[in-house]
Amino acid sequence: MQGVERDAFGVTSSGDPVSRYTLTNQRGSVARLIDYGATLTELWMPDREAVLADVVLGFDALDAYESGSGFFGCTVGRVANRIAGARFELDGIEYRLAANDGPNHLHGGRAGFDRAIWRSRAFAHALGPAVEFRHASPDGDEGYPGALDVSVVYALDREDALHIEYRAESTAPTLVNLTHHGYWNLAGSGDILAHELVLRADTYTEVGPRLIPTGRLLPVAGTPFDFRRAKPIGRDIGELEAGYDHNFVLATHARAEPLEVAELRDPTSGRRMRLSTSEPGVQLYTANFLDGVEGKRGDIYGRHAALCLETQHFPDAVHHAGFPSIVLRPGGTYRQTTVYRFDAD
Repeated sequence: MQGVERDAFGVTSSGDPVSRYTLTNQRGSVARLIDYGATLTELWMPDREAVLADVVLGFDALDAYESGSGFFGCTVGRVANRIAGARFELDGIEYRLAANDGPNHLHGGRAGFDRAIWRSRAFAHALGPAVEFRHASPDGDEGYPGALDVSVVYALDREDALHIEYRAESTAPTLVNLTHHGYWNLAGSGDILAHELVLRADTYTEVGPRLIPTGRLLPVAGTPFDFRRAKPIGRDIGELEAGYDHNFVLATHARAEPLEVAELRDPTSGRRMRLSTSEPGVQLYTANFLDGVEGKRGDIYGRHAALCLETQHFPDAVHHAGFPSIVLRPGGTYRQTTVYRFDAD
């Protein structure tokens, strides 16, 4: 298929082969994805001099993705972020989940969607070269009710935008909150403290111990969380205990169509990434706990080597009636569209 190549990316420790897809658009920009975790492993975008650099963190080999715990570039589910107490009640029934973040549940559990080998196929998307990943999550998977059929489509268009389209249906009432966990560094190396961020959010979800939301939405004005005008990531990060790992409120309800909500720029290379999403929230995470992780091409990823902008419903939404619901019922369809647009000045 034009603009798409498929090759092998190794074999898992359990003997399952993993495929890699390379998407190339008319400008020569490149996205590489593997069906282990429906993971984006590379994204090559030009700077102001048209020089390509890989702007996402990741690994050269499959075993590093299997053994790692940083969720590099993967699709996270069934529920991204945290669920307090690793439990929830739905329709009067209590469900218990894996406690893989202290007493809490994080990013779908010990064997979430990031650890699955997804069925995959390349196809001709109207936007450009594309690959679809599909996963069947059985009833009871990681403690969640209902058999869930999930698909994620990545498409690279001719204008250097990476489109991600999510869809899910369930056989029983369940929870769904999917996200892409890409680690972005628009310089291609070093840290992201000089990256300038605009985040169109007036409030963020207050967190208590272990980053569990209290239920309160606090104004960003006059705080380190105010990115309504462009400012370097590093300007106020020292006022926080570790760095940013917070959900910013973009709207009270999910939108049917994606809206531009953020802009990230590296002043040295001129690369810019504009983020659009249909989701009501986005988690800004500044890779606070990376500490000498060996990544691609021998790079060593240290603290603040990248940042994540994880489009999502709010963390622990199932325990807060005032948060947008993450309940999916039979007959309904979960949908999300998120777009990362790149250019340089």
